[in-house]
Amino acid sequence: MLDLQVRGEADDIVMRGSFGLDWTEVLQHVDADRFPFLGSLLPFADTMFNARQTVRLRQEIADRSVAELLGRDAVAEIERLCLRVESGSHLYLWFLGD
Repeated sequence: MLDLQVRGEADDIVMRGSFGLDWTEVLQHVDADRFPFLGSLLPFADTMFNARQTVRLRQEIADRSVAELLGRDAVAEIERLCLRVESGSHLYLWFLGD
C-alpha cells in the first residue's frame, strides 16, 4: 500500500492523500522505460518528487493506458496532490511504501 502526502521542506505534512493506493500488483505492469516516474515507485519504499518532477508525473498519468491501469480515482488523487506541490514553494510529493 502506498500513501501519498505533500510535505514541506521541514518534513511537515501539508496535505494527505484521501486514500492509500494498493499498487503491489499495478506497479509490476508499468513500463518503466515509457513512464520513468511511475516506474520508479516501489510498493515497499518511499519516493519523493519535487515540483519539476510532478509536472512530468502528471504528464505520465494523463496517458490513457496509465489511467486505465491506475484507475480514475488514483489518477485524480495524484493530480490533485501534484498541483498542490506545483502551486507552493519548497513542497514535495511523497509516495510512502509499506
